[in-house]
Amino acid sequence: MEIPVYLFSGFMDSGKSSLIKETLIEGDFSENGRTLLILCEDGEIEFEEQELQEADAKLVLIEEEEDFTSEKLGELSLAYQPDQVFIEYNGTWQMAAFLEMELPKNWVLVQSLATVDATTFEMYLTNMRAMIMEQLFAADVVIINRCNDDTPKGKFRRSIKALNRKAQIAYEREDGTIDENDMEELPYDLSQDVIEITDMDYGIWYMDALDNPKKYEGKKVKFLALVYRPEKLKKGVFIPGRFAMTCCVDDITFVGFKCKFDKAAEIPHKSWITITAEMRNEFALEYKGKGPVLYALEVEPAEKPEDELIYFS
Repeated sequence: MEIPVYLFSGFMDSGKSSLIKETLIEGDFSENGRTLLILCEDGEIEFEEQELQEADAKLVLIEEEEDFTSEKLGELSLAYQPDQVFIEYNGTWQMAAFLEMELPKNWVLVQSLATVDATTFEMYLTNMRAMIMEQLFAADVVIINRCNDDTPKGKFRRSIKALNRKAQIAYEREDGTIDENDMEELPYDLSQDVIEITDMDYGIWYMDALDNPKKYEGKKVKFLALVYRPEKLKKGVFIPGRFAMTCCVDDITFVGFKCKFDKAAEIPHKSWITITAEMRNEFALEYKGKGPVLYALEVEPAEKPEDELIYFS
């Protein structure tokens, strides 16, 4: 019988313990049988012995990263015979170490949830970006808690989605309610005949078009781009895009959309252009489904910009 494992990650004091308590102690997950709760750090929220007993949960603390091993988890599985496992992962440990670890027999990671404190996330993005994003890159769900009316939800969402496209993102207000209004005002006017996409807005446009391709159906856009056109690319196709820093200097990725142009072969690979194109939402093998596809209307040579990178924040 499979034993479901729920992984809770997030940087220090981001609300992991509170989420576990809401899910296991106050929610209905305790009805699933005996729970093994593994804490890898001491959080602000404490678990009382009485409430653990009522939830049929056993708590084990593993504070040292070198002690968090496959062998240790196997010993705990034999000792406690759990029906499900909750793991509160340490916010300073490498997430890849857990994801690459061989879990005990029948243990199956079914969901990874990450928490973010909206009041400190911007500061961490500026000063400790790689460390905080380490906890989010593999999460199925990211819960941004302690939000208020001034929380830059669009900026946070782009930063996370640039690194983890599959993540579902939820915004929780300071009173614990879910904020359903996560729309952000775009910095460009979609009603313009030709939408000018600046370097500063490229990341916003790219992420919004990926998430809402139908919104851009038939829209004309103009932007500065680097040409990706290797010999293996199909005739009449190239990719105008930009290099983006998604997490840190070590995580620079080329981001752009497939573009159809009958004179694509005349555009040098890795050259700079200003392109005006019409956007369509259609099937493309590169997307494994439907997505934004550009149809070039005008392509002009351009000078390399002073800063070749674009940013999602």
